[in-house]
Amino acid sequence: MNFDFSDDQKLLKDTASSFLKEHSPLALCRAVLESDDSYSSELWKKAAGLGWQATAIPEEYGGYGFGQLELAMISEEVGYALAPIPFASSVCFASDALVIAGSEEQKKRWLPKLASGEAIGTFALAEGPGDNGSGTSATKLDADSLTGTKVPVLDGDYADIAVVLAESSNGPTLALVELAAAGVERTKLECIDPSRSVARLDFTNSPAEPLGAPGEGGKLAEALLDRAAVLMAFEQIGSATRALEITKKYTLERYAFGRPIGSFQALKHRMADRYCDIEIGRSNSYYGAWALENDDPELAVSACLARVAASEALDQMGIDMIQLHGGVGFTWEFDCHLFYRRSKLLSSALGSTASWKRKLIRRVSAQEAA
Repeated sequence: MNFDFSDDQKLLKDTASSFLKEHSPLALCRAVLESDDSYSSELWKKAAGLGWQATAIPEEYGGYGFGQLELAMISEEVGYALAPIPFASSVCFASDALVIAGSEEQKKRWLPKLASGEAIGTFALAEGPGDNGSGTSATKLDADSLTGTKVPVLDGDYADIAVVLAESSNGPTLALVELAAAGVERTKLECIDPSRSVARLDFTNSPAEPLGAPGEGGKLAEALLDRAAVLMAFEQIGSATRALEITKKYTLERYAFGRPIGSFQALKHRMADRYCDIEIGRSNSYYGAWALENDDPELAVSACLARVAASEALDQMGIDMIQLHGGVGFTWEFDCHLFYRRSKLLSSALGSTASWKRKLIRRVSAQEAA
């Protein structure tokens, strides 16, 4: 079992890092957050020029045919840069859903557009507060007509298509919906991280088509959540790593009582704890990436481990980053709140950390019972 990446994959990571360092400084994230824009369309187009959106899409549909490990490498760099683009929604969810469950006609119609960045996709699962489970949905799919509400939907205010979990006569079913179609109303919501928007989607007899086998939507949604959990864990680890680096630099430059504040034992211990959290999260993410790439049954457990460890690492790093910066950490001018905001958004995007802990317990118990 190899938990390291190949030289080619490391080169891809370095290339992505160099690109984002030049084209996506933290100032870009702040600019989107302080404007009415939902994302950076210019950065999205430049990423398409590098083929990021096409990474794991098969070559016959306009992609490069690489694997999930390459997506993991890019996801980590997207998180490190706090890049304000819908990479997780469109690439790790919508494109993946079409590759796994789409019909030949659906793949030919949408995957080339998603691969080129011309179209943006998202995944609509939640229907309000609580766990984003993949069980019974109040949204109804009747033949080719969808009615119901999904909220919150990450990047839903500007996405072109959505993969929606709905209830049909055959049971839970995934539906593919064009969000510009009749009967779809989109409302952008206030969000803790305005650099990544969320929306409410209301469907009223909206044109839709089943994605995958009718009645299999619950299983498909669960599989998609597991796969996305691993990739988003890399994004979270990337953000946490950047936050720790910035905090370390500040504590070595800020002096009190004639010495850097980073030399005080209490601060050193807290940063050491955060470093350990990040490395634990990284280790679990690597385990999840291995299971994902090899389609191993361990993905059921490793996805939960990666999700929980990475979420807790970034959440706590976001808090400590502000506190270790002292009074200025709470100000708008410093970048600490950008990481805190992103930590809260990502830790709830696939369901709460607590819900993933409960899922982990259920899956481990089921394995032991078998």
